[in-house]
Amino acid sequence: MKLDRVIRVALAALILLVFVVATGALLFISESALNVWDRLKAGPPALLYAYIAIMLLLAVTALWLIWRLVVRRKIAPQRKLDATPLTKPQIEARLRDAEAAGIDVSEAQAELRELAARHDEVHLCFFGEVSAGKSSLIRALAPEADVVIDVVGGSTGDVRHYQWRSEDGAEILLTDVPGIGGTEEGLSEVATAEAQRADVVLFVCDSDLTRPEVAAIGSLLEFDKPLVIVLNKADRFSPDEQAALMEKLLERVDSVGGTVERDHVVAVSAGGEVEVVERGAAGDEETVRRTRPADIGVLVVAVNRLLAAEGEQLDVRRERAVFKMAAARLAEAEGEYRLQRSEQIIRSATRRAVLGALAAISPGTDIFIQGYIGTMMTQELCRLYGAAPRDLDIEEFLNLSQSRVGRALPLTLAVAGNGLKAFPGLGTVAGGAVHAVAYGLIFDALGRSLVLTLSKHGELLPDVAAREFEEGISEHLEAGVRRIARIALEEKKG
Repeated sequence: MKLDRVIRVALAALILLVFVVATGALLFISESALNVWDRLKAGPPALLYAYIAIMLLLAVTALWLIWRLVVRRKIAPQRKLDATPLTKPQIEARLRDAEAAGIDVSEAQAELRELAARHDEVHLCFFGEVSAGKSSLIRALAPEADVVIDVVGGSTGDVRHYQWRSEDGAEILLTDVPGIGGTEEGLSEVATAEAQRADVVLFVCDSDLTRPEVAAIGSLLEFDKPLVIVLNKADRFSPDEQAALMEKLLERVDSVGGTVERDHVVAVSAGGEVEVVERGAAGDEETVRRTRPADIGVLVVAVNRLLAAEGEQLDVRRERAVFKMAAARLAEAEGEYRLQRSEQIIRSATRRAVLGALAAISPGTDIFIQGYIGTMMTQELCRLYGAAPRDLDIEEFLNLSQSRVGRALPLTLAVAGNGLKAFPGLGTVAGGAVHAVAYGLIFDALGRSLVLTLSKHGELLPDVAAREFEEGISEHLEAGVRRIARIALEEKKG
């Protein structure tokens, strides 16, 4: 009780002292301000106005600096690929900037070269799942074309082009692509890319659409592709069944936010050969192959109407699609570059953390034995991903992560010790190396959690990045222990 009274008296005295000092400071400032004001009023007006202008400028500058330091700046979200149609100068400028930064832009440039090569051609791409009958339809449209058709299905293993003439005599290229959904790896991606480059896509199906087919239509509509939905092998259905299926196809397109004209959904039969069993006069049976006539008239009409209606807009829409493809290729290249560069940044920071721990006399539980290392690593990774965090954001991220290190340190030390056991014949060299490896592992996990947050959100979110660090540290420790142990031993022996 006596001690409590002493503390309260001391606090009261402190409050009184603060009051006296604050009052004296206020009186001094007031007197000085009034003296300055009287002198300025007695002087020339120009001096008064200049003084007021300077004070306002200083006040505005101070407020601006405080805002920059304290207020969280919102970073504009990354523009989606389909948000605004790209123009040729825009995509070329992005390619130049990326190439100057050391990013591999060859795939994006290849898309632009392919677009230039097709400038005077109209491409109709037959696209759909394996065995939907794409090649058979091309054979029906262009009987003279050397189209390979395999009764097993999936005969198209690459991209092939065949010539055809439209109603007005213009030469059209019919593009046959591998079927999507096949077992051979990579063919679906090849087919989708070729469909995105085409002027018009003829989406071939032989019944109601499956989920992968609906998803494929959705991806094509994102690229603003003119579509004709072709229900092939329609002779298997009655007229009422055909009508119901075509209505269902329109509903499927509508479900992914697309719009297709009713006359752009057609039911056809590519013809071909069919095996039938014939009974002879003697009652014996024989299997023979009969040719079925093709019925593709409505498809020809739909294609000619679409080409006539679109006109020059076909070129415009194809250019936009290719520019979007080039932007997507560029984004992939930028992602790969960032991953490679971030790996370099993290490894460099990890090595410096190991060196700092080895140089420390008594390593503690604090990850930031060299706070400069953590700050520099965070700044470099943020610049790499186009983020512009405040210094306070970086400090908050490091503080939040540091608060989680204490809980993870015992596990980190154990993992570091086990990792060093993998190197036989260490002797006394490992003395102190355990802590160095632990520090390196923590920095490695810290950098990777930050990269994960930046790649997901495009900005530094301190609480999210710190949570990623805490949740993923065990996985990162196991993955990097041997590499970081080797670094620590090399530096200790060095």
